[in-house]
Amino acid sequence: MSGEEQQLTLSKDPELKVENANAKITIKILSSTGDQDFFKVERSTGLSNFLGAHYSREVGKDISRIRFLYDGARIQHDDTPSSLNMEDYDTIEVLVEPYSSLFRGWRMLQPFAYYY
Repeated sequence: MSGEEQQLTLSKDPELKVENANAKITIKILSSTGDQDFFKVERSTGLSNFLGAHYSREVGKDISRIRFLYDGARIQHDDTPSSLNMEDYDTIEVLVEPYSSLFRGWRMLQPFAYYY
């Protein structure tokens, strides 16, 4: 078999799959309360901006307090489903940092703590 015939045989292989950069995949979002949401996004969509805008509006939290994790690692600002090699129905976990006014107050009083 010549090299050209081999190439034709390989290209007809049904298991050979070429992914489009703009193909849409479904992502499952799991919140810390156990709620699940499903989003259909393009593989080139920036996850941090997309998820941050949605969850800050829905949860009413400051975007800096929301953490998105994929496979245990934090999703960075420029990550996309393509850069993370995500597949259909992969899960992203959403964690919201607790806010403690006591801790914030202690930081403000910390310079004076030496006088007590």
